Amino acid sequence: MPSLHDVSTWQPLLRLLHAAHAAHADTLSEPGGHVAGQISPRAWSVPLPHRPPQPGRASLVSDNQEQFDAVGLIVEALEENGSGGVSFVVEASSTAGGVRLHLIEPSSSTEPGIATAHPGTLLLADGALPEPVRRLPAPVPGAVPAASADVDLLRSTLRERLPDAVGASEEEIAAAEARLGVPLPPELSALYQLIRGRYEDWDDLWDPYDTIGCELFPLGEVYIADAASRQVLWRFGAMEAVETGPEHAVQQLVGSPGWIVFGDNGGGDRIAVDLTPGPDGHVGQVIIIGHEGNIGAGLVADSLTDMVVHRHFDGRPAPRVERPPLVAHVNRVSLPSIEVAAHAGLEVLSIGVWEKEPLSLAPVFGLPRLRTLCAYAGTLADPCEISRLTHLEYLDLPPAEWRVLLDAGAVPTGLLAAGIAAHQQRDNPLRTIALANEVLALYGRPPITGITVLEATV
Repeated sequence: MPSLHDVSTWQPLLRLLHAAHAAHADTLSEPGGHVAGQISPRAWSVPLPHRPPQPGRASLVSDNQEQFDAVGLIVEALEENGSGGVSFVVEASSTAGGVRLHLIEPSSSTEPGIATAHPGTLLLADGALPEPVRRLPAPVPGAVPAASADVDLLRSTLRERLPDAVGASEEEIAAAEARLGVPLPPELSALYQLIRGRYEDWDDLWDPYDTIGCELFPLGEVYIADAASRQVLWRFGAMEAVETGPEHAVQQLVGSPGWIVFGDNGGGDRIAVDLTPGPDGHVGQVIIIGHEGNIGAGLVADSLTDMVVHRHFDGRPAPRVERPPLVAHVNRVSLPSIEVAAHAGLEVLSIGVWEKEPLSLAPVFGLPRLRTLCAYAGTLADPCEISRLTHLEYLDLPPAEWRVLLDAGAVPTGLLAAGIAAHQQRDNPLRTIALANEVLALYGRPPITGITVLEATV
């Protein structure tokens, strides 16, 4: 098996990278030039041109066989090493025909970067989570099951439509409840008493889908969709805000201990019974949790009976209510100024592409809930004003703005996590790592140290 730290494992990829980039002055033709990438057993991002398929047919592995073979050696080494991935930086070497390869192992002080060799989010406090992930469901006094919930009607309908279905035993249901830590709500318990959901019980797997309206999970796969089940990275969670108004049937959370997932829509979105409804919802309503979002869920039906018996799958329209946004985007096409974005409930401020004079943060000084700031390069008139945002938990800035804060001793002291918005190819990840280590040191966090340097000829 190839070894991850053996230069021969990397030689085929290094040759391809050198051939693709040696002609460019800003990459590998001169000292100081670099190319970088990331490889894991399931995906990779390497700066190589992709050869398009022949006209009239789909792309094949054989179209880019050299790249697949070269990366494949590294993937084998990662699997042999039990590693989830590695980032790399290739620099021009002073040796004729040589390059210097830096292998960067994952660090306990960072979340993994996405398709980049630059460090991911810096974790500045043990176990800290973004505020939306920490948010628990709010109590809704007086919430009750919907009038449509009818366990007897649900039972009789299921017996009629699936007379040969095999139900779960009392012992199996009790075991599931013990595993989940909560009793199954009456409708869901009735469903599994009649249909246990095992795939081997069906000659035609569409029978339960057509009857129930979703892919029913076996009882042993039912789970609680709490916030931890969604696995939201800091860089995404910090940019969200939980907002549930009186018009919402479903609390717009990352997850809830009252969301009991029992199925799938066939496209990766989870179907759940909701025991922690919103102000306009019902206990036991059916919701859908999207697999592409980081927060929130949608209403499917007011009850499991409503979904199975009455074939309701689209919920109820909620009235549109205009409120000041908790997440504000100031840029050339969204909000025109920080003054417009500022209000007492503002939680997230994102400053994007901006073609006017740099902006002052003065309008948001003292806002009690502002916990996230993200700003593009050159958009802040004075980065040191950030020190006056005393409730920040997450800060994402380009390297130059971080340099200003570090030199001025103005890095906020209460951050839980931070991002360095380096340009994927233009900025050398090794310099980004050095900057990240300065920030980590301020918080007493372990530095990023897992870097192995190999010399190679190409």
